[in-house]
Amino acid sequence: MELKLERIYDKPVDKDGYRILVDRLWPRGISKLRAQLDEWDKAIAPSKELRKWFNHDPEKFAEFQKKYNQELDANSITEDFLNVIEDKLASQNVILLYGAKDRENNQAVVLKKYIESHLKITSK
Repeated sequence: MELKLERIYDKPVDKDGYRILVDRLWPRGISKLRAQLDEWDKAIAPSKELRKWFNHDPEKFAEFQKKYNQELDANSITEDFLNVIEDKLASQNVILLYGAKDRENNQAVVLKKYIESHLKITSK
């Protein structure tokens, strides 16, 4: 099975896996029905302070990655979150949903790499 990233504003082609919103804030203009979520895990998202500091500035992305990885290492729910991901991946795809416009410089990209490195998943 595969770990995927998807922007929540994109229309899902179909419900092809376990869908987790990994943003701390609910995305504007998205209804719960349209989101088709299985889980909203705001506690795994970057802290409010880190999110505001980063402010989706690509120039800060490398430093943001380091700081967010440090937060993930220190977060008491990270281990449980990784266990859920590993369990779900045994039988279905897992889709990490995010609201950011920038598809390359956002917290979901960092989180996916973090999950892959901790669960020894190879990207396709």
